[in-house]
Amino acid sequence: MKKIYLFFMGSFDDPLLILGPGDIMWIFFHIACVFAFAGTTPIVAYQLWMFVKPGLQPQERRVTLAYIPGLFILFIAGLGFGYYFVFPNLLNFLINLGKDMMVTSFTAEKYFDFLIKTTLPFGIAFELPLVMMFLTSIGVLNPHSLTKLRKYAYFILVIIASMISPPEFISHISVAVPLILIYEISIILSKVVFNRRRKRQRDINMKGKSI
Repeated sequence: MKKIYLFFMGSFDDPLLILGPGDIMWIFFHIACVFAFAGTTPIVAYQLWMFVKPGLQPQERRVTLAYIPGLFILFIAGLGFGYYFVFPNLLNFLINLGKDMMVTSFTAEKYFDFLIKTTLPFGIAFELPLVMMFLTSIGVLNPHSLTKLRKYAYFILVIIASMISPPEFISHISVAVPLILIYEISIILSKVVFNRRRKRQRDINMKGKSI
């Protein structure tokens, strides 16, 4: 647990404060939850696949199974993006914002709460393009509907960003902008899958007519 703790501390060298013995248990519990959530993502995805498998066609089953490894990889990539890029830059910006006016010290609870709220949403958000691709591949979604819903999606993403990020404006923007970019990437990938699916269906129809 000590090595994991030091890993999460990263380049932040200042010692963290605790206000009571219970804070130590709270920190260890939340660190364990993050690792457990990351480690069980592929298992949860596989269980969901087993649940929907009986209702899918053979082609849909193959497509669905192919997405499961990607869910885990994108989740880890999202956590890495949040931890190595968003979190340190946002933390340094907020610290330097009041550096000449006040002495900054963090409790361990506040530090890890800020860390989790800044990184975990990106682990979940990075899976959005893959989910959109999957739903497009089985015909549930299409890029045209995603484009029409763009302004509503932006509004919802901004609300989500304000709920999951630390309670100040800079954090909201730092989380909302990447979420919006991920949504746009999802639309692009959905278009690719939709065009391939339509082309494949057209080829099947052409073969049927030739027979």
